[in-house]
Amino acid sequence: MAHGLGGTKDSGLEPYAAALPSNGLDVFAFDYRGFGSSGGDARQTVSIADQLEDYRAAISAVKTFEGVDPNRIVLWGVSLSGGHVLSVGAGRDDVAAIISMTPLVSGRAAGRLAIANLPASAIARATALGLRSRIRRRSGRTPMMMPIVAEPSEIGALTLPGYRRDYLAIAGPTWQNTIDAAIGPEIGGYRADRDAGDIRCPVLMQIADFDRSAPPSSAANAAVKARAEVRHYPCDHFGIYSGQPWFDAAASHQVRFLTRHLAAPTPPTA
Repeated sequence: MAHGLGGTKDSGLEPYAAALPSNGLDVFAFDYRGFGSSGGDARQTVSIADQLEDYRAAISAVKTFEGVDPNRIVLWGVSLSGGHVLSVGAGRDDVAAIISMTPLVSGRAAGRLAIANLPASAIARATALGLRSRIRRRSGRTPMMMPIVAEPSEIGALTLPGYRRDYLAIAGPTWQNTIDAAIGPEIGGYRADRDAGDIRCPVLMQIADFDRSAPPSSAANAAVKARAEVRHYPCDHFGIYSGQPWFDAAASHQVRFLTRHLAAPTPPTA
């Protein structure tokens, strides 16, 4: 189980993790390198390639735990990690199921949605800061930082009305409201949806129909490619977290999905 953009495992994931053990499921939640309680010298910097590598490393680690069936591993991701689990799970036979919640699967589509919802000046300022940060990183200098969430009039990765309030409501003690400004160029070419057709296990795709940051239409198209079970929720991106109206339904759907697909087969009668 891993978080989305700039998130940490103690920021909104624990209520979902708590709902699963009571139904016979064990949870291994982790932070990507550079975030939360994980190591890494480049702090608060998102690298898609590194995060995919971290997720694969988490799978390998879990398989070594006593009592874990290496063929009954489930991948769980939300937002940016909701796309990661599609890419990581593609082409594998050792993944039993995937849960992809409010996934960001296409950076290009997310960019178009941002253009539709944000002032052009705000996008231009964030883009310029991101390009400066990339140049600084390539020359070995420290990156330019900006808030993960900010008010609409400010520079930040997520600045839509209400997002700062909603993100801060789930923020855990290890979370920091800062991120390498190069996140925009990093996500721009992201295409987890291209891997969806290579997934061989059951997939639960949970889509927020009014999502203003992770385009729901792109998630739906990826769900078709993955032959996924799809659940829709009439809310924005943060409407499925604990304390929000659609958390209980989203958690219940996950439990029912996993119980159905991971249940031990009934032994044949004599």
